[in-house]
Amino acid sequence: MKPRNLFASESPDDNNRLTPLAERMRPRTFDELMGQESLLAPGQPLREAISRDALQSIILWGPPGTGKTTLARLIATMTRARFIAFSAVFSGVKEIRSVMAEAETTRRHEGQRTILFVDEIHRFNRAQQDAFLPRVEAGDIVLVGATTENPSFEVNAALLSRSKVFVLHPLETAHIVTVLQRALSDSDRGLGRERLDVDEGVLEAIGRHANGDARVALNLLEFTAAIAETGDTSDDNDDHRTTGRVARIDLELLSQALQRRALLYDKTGEEHFNLISALHKSMRNSDPDAAVYWLARMVEAGEDAMYIARRLVRFASEDIGIADPRALSLAIAAKDAVHFIGMPEGNTALTQAVIYLSVAPKSNAVYVAYRQAASDAHIDIADPVPLHLRNAPTQLMKNLDYGKGYEYAHDHAGGTTMMECLPPRLQHRQYYKPTRRGVEKAIAERISTWRAARKQQRPKPDE
Repeated sequence: MKPRNLFASESPDDNNRLTPLAERMRPRTFDELMGQESLLAPGQPLREAISRDALQSIILWGPPGTGKTTLARLIATMTRARFIAFSAVFSGVKEIRSVMAEAETTRRHEGQRTILFVDEIHRFNRAQQDAFLPRVEAGDIVLVGATTENPSFEVNAALLSRSKVFVLHPLETAHIVTVLQRALSDSDRGLGRERLDVDEGVLEAIGRHANGDARVALNLLEFTAAIAETGDTSDDNDDHRTTGRVARIDLELLSQALQRRALLYDKTGEEHFNLISALHKSMRNSDPDAAVYWLARMVEAGEDAMYIARRLVRFASEDIGIADPRALSLAIAAKDAVHFIGMPEGNTALTQAVIYLSVAPKSNAVYVAYRQAASDAHIDIADPVPLHLRNAPTQLMKNLDYGKGYEYAHDHAGGTTMMECLPPRLQHRQYYKPTRRGVEKAIAERISTWRAARKQQRPKPDE
């Protein structure tokens, strides 16, 4: 089976209106490719390698609509090597091995290398990616992989070490506006024949909506143009492209086409973790405005509200703890509220919790205490429980001194005793070290008094 041709046009005529505008307007030169000047400006290493047909294996990493496939097409048109393109969505290991065998034969018998473009390479599992490795190492193929996911997590370490990663960034609004202006003025590939009257601010609004994705912007422009009503007719012909009729696109029409902003978000991908990280760190930095913004980004993009609630519960213990014991209760209440009333009504409960957690006094003393205790628990896992802390429900256990020497805290005026509760090797450990913020300030003073009293009561080494 031959690799699926990703670059085949739906129609041999790129001017055919059945071909999407985004496909018709795909850049054909480096100069037309917007927003990646740091990689493709004259003199930059990647552009020079492509121009000189000296490309080595690379991974193109970036969000959708930033030019990964377009760049592969430019490589295809400029290289003298055999160029094969296929997608991880449509290809399996058997097909990969067939291509690898052909690449080896071509290089040995014809002295020609093969450039293999693999779209969505992150969709291949580790075993499938391993099939590329021998031929990459032998120099039979130059791998050009494209991915929207972080290659550090999605590409085999061995394959990644033999490839150079190039990061393509989301396009800025100004770049997208330029792309849209080209589409409106291009009579051959774009909408130049459509006689469109576009109000000021519309292209900028589309650019902001697109979130750095040129394809989204062009699709939205094409759809908006398709539903635009025409006016000032000179005849009864409904085709305004061949008459004096003009279709107007204003912000109101755009809002009808837009309906709901499609936020860039993948609940299983890197953006999922980027946004929850931004929320967590904004709350930790006591910035309620930023925290509410990142929360809204997640909620409006369709994130599971219970996942967010669970993260808030974790934050209440990890970053606030006993500095404000009410934080955990409020986080649990927000979780229960979301579960009880659902979404979207539950968004205010989440917002209330996020604001409270953001402005609460911060302490990671609980988190640090557990982490250090867990470390010691693994190291000293065989340490027995001291006899005086053991229950003695049977006479045999009493005869073995279970419970001997136990001191009942409530029998003492201060509500505590000088009894050691840690194993002998861990005595004097201080896992919980309260801060001087919030409630922990009073707790720190209380614990300090107890520790000082215990220290005085401990027998001296020579006693």
